[in-house]
Amino acid sequence: MPHTTQRILIVDDDPDILEFLHIILEEEGYEVVMADRGDSLMQLHNGELPHLIVLDVLLSGKDGRDIVRWLKSQQETRKIPVLMFSAHPSAEQTVRQAGADDFLAKPFNIETFLAKVAHLL
Repeated sequence: MPHTTQRILIVDDDPDILEFLHIILEEEGYEVVMADRGDSLMQLHNGELPHLIVLDVLLSGKDGRDIVRWLKSQQETRKIPVLMFSAHPSAEQTVRQAGADDFLAKPFNIETFLAKVAHLL
């Protein structure tokens, strides 16, 4: 186990998915921060940066791919791995082109999700 708890930020506009992922990740010992809007990613600062960002491709009013491009262009956040997910499997190619480190199609298997999280951390 790492000395510091690894912080994961989940961004999804579906409260059920947020809660579901929150429970799964907390059971695994991660510190979980949740946001239901992509705008919250624009306010990340060094002191509270997550070790991993789990981001939905389609958020109300924002495209997750634009958010990833922005995160990867910023000095503070460019090294944070981003795992994106979508109900559209065809989104994988555009997600990777935008700079996401990994992709998961919804609905997903919990073991697969946790394996991807562990791999990215």
